[in-house]
Amino acid sequence: RITGERISNIVLMGSGEPLHNYDNVLKFIELITDENGYNLSGRNITLSTCGIVPNIYKLADCKLQITLAISLHSTTDERRKTLMPIANKYSIDEILKATDYFFEQTGRRISFEYCLVANENDTMEDANRLSKLLNGRNAHVNLIPVNPIKERDFKSTNMEFVHKFKNVLEKNGINVTIRREMGRDINGACGQLRKSYIDSKGGKNR
Repeated sequence: RITGERISNIVLMGSGEPLHNYDNVLKFIELITDENGYNLSGRNITLSTCGIVPNIYKLADCKLQITLAISLHSTTDERRKTLMPIANKYSIDEILKATDYFFEQTGRRISFEYCLVANENDTMEDANRLSKLLNGRNAHVNLIPVNPIKERDFKSTNMEFVHKFKNVLEKNGINVTIRREMGRDINGACGQLRKSYIDSKGGKNR
């Protein structure tokens, strides 16, 4: 209303796990896409999840035309467990089977988010394993150089290696893009702004 412009895209990402708030998220999507509501196309909505397998199946059965994005960030369960606690509950294989079902039900290509962390998940072996995991699947990979935050020692992969990683995927027939950096210089990029806000309020990162 303030700008007079119409919202064209919505991304459910970065403000909690959407599939842990499944019922409310589904109601929101139904409302925002209803012709008597905001009437936004489902194809202009992206829902990002760390991989809550049962709710991926539930979402698939709704046959919504949204884009499902999986925060993968590793090519092995062992490494993923060190990066993402959810990996202790759902394996990569279970997640991929759920995304296969989502594609079968909706016909929508799956996006896979892959944060590149120096010396953690950015080797050429990782690139080849990722290619094998996604081979034959209608998938798109977003490569994201990790944004530094104070409480972690994670370092971003340098751009030369980011492009080498991308080249391996492309040579193996995987659709891939490198996500454009926005806000890192003011600690306002993905994963940074929330932490800064919590610190400013004297809270703890739980």
